[in-house]
Formats: sequence, C-alpha cells, structure tokens
Amino acid sequence: MDSATRARLDGVVADLRRIFGTRMEAVVGYGGAPEQWSRTLALVSSLTFEDLSALAAAAPAWHARDVATPLVMPRVEFAQSLDAFPVEYGDIIDTHVVLAGVDPFDDVRIAPSDLRRALEARAASHLIHLRENFIEAAARPAAVDALVRESAPNFHAILRHLARLDGARAEPSAALAQWASARAGLDARVVGDVLALSTEAAPAVDPLRLFPEYLSTVVSLLHAIDRWPAS
Repeated sequence: MDSATRARLDGVVADLRRIFGTRMEAVVGYGGAPEQWSRTLALVSSLTFEDLSALAAAAPAWHARDVATPLVMPRVEFAQSLDAFPVEYGDIIDTHVVLAGVDPFDDVRIAPSDLRRALEARAASHLIHLRENFIEAAARPAAVDALVRESAPNFHAILRHLARLDGARAEPSAALAQWASARAGLDARVVGDVLALSTEAAPAVDPLRLFPEYLSTVVSLLHAIDRWPAS
C-alpha cells in the first residue's frame, strides 16, 4: 500500500474513531490490487442508527478522496455470518492489512464445507449467466465477445477459491490452470485462455471462438465442485 493511499485510509480511520470511540475494535483495508485498496472493513462492538447517520454525514468526504464507503459491522455479526459469505469474507481475510486495532482474523477460519457449498452456488449461477446472456446476445459477435470478457474475472475467482480450498497455489495464472487440469479435470488450455482475458489488458485470445469450450469447461467445473470432498 503506497503512502498516498494509506493517508486517505487514515482519514477514514480517524472518522471512525470519532464516531465509535472505544467501540471501534479494528479497521482493515482489503482487496490486494492497488485500485482496490480504497475498500475497508470496520469491526465495532455495537452499531446504532445514530452511528449510521454519522457515517452517512462523513461519506461525501470519503468519496471526494476516492475512498469507498467502509463496510461497518459488529464483530459478533461478522463472526456469525462467516458461513453465509465464505467467499466474500474469505477474500477480505486473505488480502487484508490492519489499519487500526489488532488483527481481527488471527483466530478466524472459513469452514471448508461452507466454502465448497458457496463455490458450487457461484459456479451454478455463473453457468446460468453464460447460457442466458448468450441467448440474449442473439449471436451478435460483439455481444458474445463482451460476455466472455466480462464473465472471465468471476470464473477466475471461483477457480482461485477452489484452489485455496485444496491448499494449492492460486497464482500465477499458469499455475492455476495446471492445477485446474490436474485436480478438477479441466482443459488447461481453455482455462488459461479465460484467465488471460481476466488478467491481461490485450490477451491474444478470441472470446467469440473460445465461448463454446468455455461454456463446456464451466459445466465440468460445476460437476467437479459437486463431487469435491466435504473437508
């Protein structure tokens, strides 16, 4: 995290301290990519309507500094909802940096069974999205091209979390593609092409030609997750 970004986030931390006082337990930044470091999570001991009103009053100044509105939650509520949002909260845990307080995730673990179930739901939703939007595209090349490009990051995220569930390396993309072939039975070439669309500014991949194999790969991925060991 560069010094300019840290300074912007320190301003948010100061506002949170002013609003919550001793009720503020920890603030973390998360995201991993430089453009995502404006995202923060604040864990507090209690959260009232008056607190929300104070946060709303502070929000315009945050947005003026290109800082996203913090996710503010009571610590107990966060812990209780880990099973409901294992993918989203897992991303925060995996990429966070402590901005204030002590690390709130030292003793927090995502249950493998919860993550597997969430990944199955996300993969099923991804497959439905691809099929429905291909039909909506009405075979227009530009629309299919956009569909593949815009969906590639979600495919990447599903594979990355599944690899982590397996205790494997999630990066770089080449390693993830080889893992997907060895452990999930996916075509490494197709996986690599989709990952390139999610990570490279100008990949040498034709999304329109890739779509049929991409769709078939997502079907195989969903079946693999459905058969994945519970722990």
